[in-house]
Amino acid sequence: MSPCSLPAHRALLSAVCLLLLPPLSLSLPEVPHIARFFGTKTRYEEVNRALLLDPLWVNRTSRGSGGSASWWRPQGERPGGTGGGGATGGRRRGDGGATGGATGDWLREIRSWENWYTEDMDGQLVDAGRQDLRLLARRLQKLLPSLLSEQSSFSLKTSSKHRCVSSMEAFREGLQVGRLSHSVDDELLRFFERCRGYVEGVEKNRTALVEVHRFKKGVEMEGVRGRVAMKLGLPPHLLTPDLVEAAFFLCSYELSIRSLNSPWCFLFTEEDARVLEYNRTPTQSDGRPPALTASVLLGHAETLLPLLSLLGLYRDPHPPTADNYQQQHGRTFRSGLIVPYAANLLFVLFDCQRGPRLQLLLNEKPVRFPGLPHDDAPLYRDVRAAYRPLLDGCDSARECEGRGGRAPNTEL
Repeated sequence: MSPCSLPAHRALLSAVCLLLLPPLSLSLPEVPHIARFFGTKTRYEEVNRALLLDPLWVNRTSRGSGGSASWWRPQGERPGGTGGGGATGGRRRGDGGATGGATGDWLREIRSWENWYTEDMDGQLVDAGRQDLRLLARRLQKLLPSLLSEQSSFSLKTSSKHRCVSSMEAFREGLQVGRLSHSVDDELLRFFERCRGYVEGVEKNRTALVEVHRFKKGVEMEGVRGRVAMKLGLPPHLLTPDLVEAAFFLCSYELSIRSLNSPWCFLFTEEDARVLEYNRTPTQSDGRPPALTASVLLGHAETLLPLLSLLGLYRDPHPPTADNYQQQHGRTFRSGLIVPYAANLLFVLFDCQRGPRLQLLLNEKPVRFPGLPHDDAPLYRDVRAAYRPLLDGCDSARECEGRGGRAPNTEL
């Protein structure tokens, strides 16, 4: 028996629930050439391409043997060991690039396009999203059967938002372990709306997004606006940056909800998509394991991104500004590859001979703790020691300058 063969007593899942989540299919759908550049509106398959071929595929390299072996699968590798950057199969309407391809086809479709997004869909979880959460639960059950079974002890918490509650219900359906109940904990999972320091310092701070507004008026965005206007045959002054972004995200929604390679996608080159993605970058014990086997927390992108930042992940040497776009192509903080639809963060505790070890997985892929970069699954006590200033030194009420002094935010 390996020194770390028994997955022990806790798996913490923080799944981001969002309004628009992608369907999964055993067949390869058409994939727009800009599918990886939609920020937090990126579908989950773009960070796990193997799911395009098999929606129940589990990355078995996520299970280790005490931290001595490498558990990493080379980027783009699929089940069976074949490499490659992911499939983009299916029919194409033209190259969609700088040359425009079969422009008449997609331009005619744009001119005849009708809005299918109805008012009753606003704020709700679509069927494709429910399926995504069900399949995520089934994959995690295959990966960690001793933690997510009929014999397991669950703690399930969700944000109060309707789409989050629906996401939790879908996740429970995927587990298929009998009757489970969940509780609502907005203090934990929507902490950002109760934090006066965040609300007044960021959300209502007119200068917080000054770099975003500057970039929107800068040379890169002007170039995108001019190219899109030319493809549509419109004078550039009639096409505002907001209208350009609306067309960009119509491409995202039609892919995520309807599995379509939308005609709107062919308005943009890959460089255009990179510019628009950049403009959407967010600013922002004793080691004894507990008896609980699995704690599932379901919240928002605004819940997960701050946690990842606290852990020290995806920190670049220079923050993005309106003036350094060209120097940011190699940045690690790309929200579409970190928190796409149905993003998830897992902390899995293993029972090992030297003591419990903790493994971190983001979107079902192993990630090393920044403070402990030489160990795939460091000792739990070492992780606690590395993050002790956070564990022992954060007074949330003081950091947020009090709570309960305003009405809840209903925008997100």
